[in-house]
Amino acid sequence: MTLLCARDLVADIRSGRASPEVLLERVAAAIAEQEGAVGAFVMLDLDSARAAARAPGLAATPLAGLPVGVKDILDTRDMPTTYGSPIYAGYRPRTDAPVVAMTRRAGGLVVGKTETTEFAFLQPTRTRNPRRLTFSPGGSSAGSAAAVAAGMLPLALGTQTGGSVIRPAAFCGVTGYKPTFRLLPTLGMKTFSWHLDTVGLFGARVRDVAFAADAIAGRDLDIGEETAQGPRIAIVRTARASAASPDAHAALDAAARAAEAKGARIFDLELPEALEAADAIHGTVQDFEAALALGDELTYDGDRLSPLLRSHLEAARAIPPDLYDGARRTAKRARHALGDVFAEVDAILTFSAPGPAPEGFASTGSAIFNRLWTLMGCPAINVAGLSAANGMPVGVQVVGRFGRDRQALGVANLVEAAIAL
Repeated sequence: MTLLCARDLVADIRSGRASPEVLLERVAAAIAEQEGAVGAFVMLDLDSARAAARAPGLAATPLAGLPVGVKDILDTRDMPTTYGSPIYAGYRPRTDAPVVAMTRRAGGLVVGKTETTEFAFLQPTRTRNPRRLTFSPGGSSAGSAAAVAAGMLPLALGTQTGGSVIRPAAFCGVTGYKPTFRLLPTLGMKTFSWHLDTVGLFGARVRDVAFAADAIAGRDLDIGEETAQGPRIAIVRTARASAASPDAHAALDAAARAAEAKGARIFDLELPEALEAADAIHGTVQDFEAALALGDELTYDGDRLSPLLRSHLEAARAIPPDLYDGARRTAKRARHALGDVFAEVDAILTFSAPGPAPEGFASTGSAIFNRLWTLMGCPAINVAGLSAANGMPVGVQVVGRFGRDRQALGVANLVEAAIAL
């Protein structure tokens, strides 16, 4: 399968070598060939996208008519939004989520809604991993990652509350970018945890997600082929390093050696105690807020929730406010400690997941190496290009300082380039 490189495709359109209509038909052909096996989409509306592709001046917009998939946890006014739950079958929001509206205004053509786990929690979807169909694509943004990995889309929107951008990107072998908290707005997203929910992007390469974030958010993020020069990169294995498989350790070591050969200054770092303490309270913040955010669904439609989510929310209702407030204070102390870390380093390089995608579909995988960085709100990028012993992708994760997304993307671009050599 051939990945669609968003930035290059836009260059082709602007030069006249391609057109939005021709690109859309290429995407439609890939969907016709792959979707039956992969199951990345909840619904498609290629006819509306074809009409939009004929709009005058589209090629001059920031995204130039690139086809985009939208995770079905984000509202769309022209397509049903089901949040991965039968409770919302056929539900039609009256407005687009702001990030969807921003994508359209930038010239992105929304071709369909991609599969999400139920309310972006843990119940696996029907989506399969395009790299090997008997393996998990991860969650909860399974459809978005799989659609990009299968060459059915150049770009897709996803979300992360624990590890739902970085992990499926790692499992499917594509780039996943979780920006700084709220760089992309979460209004119009079905809330799970308002202190954690983050909108992210999937693309073929680091430069593709950077280009898309620049186009959608209007921020200076389009790094092109620019890479960080001599960055200070801390290798962080965390207190949970024993949960990482030999393949994950080998990938992290290989990425570190490659980055060092490209001029990076590499050293090992143990996280301060305040940061390790914060990892343990991610679940308290998430679950206390989820019990409130999904309170109506639990009260009035509990029998239509999966047993997994229903039991989780019932237990979450027992979390006392004092425990939640204490967890937030722990998180605040950890953010200060992380600021001190980033005074000495330019980026952190760590595991994206405990290993390659597991075979089978009993689980979407573990967020054990993602949840801390989500809680900290800092940018994180899965860098693809490495493989496990069984041939499945293994990602490594670049974590940057809060609000320094361009710097983090530059380091990720360097790591990606180094791995490719």
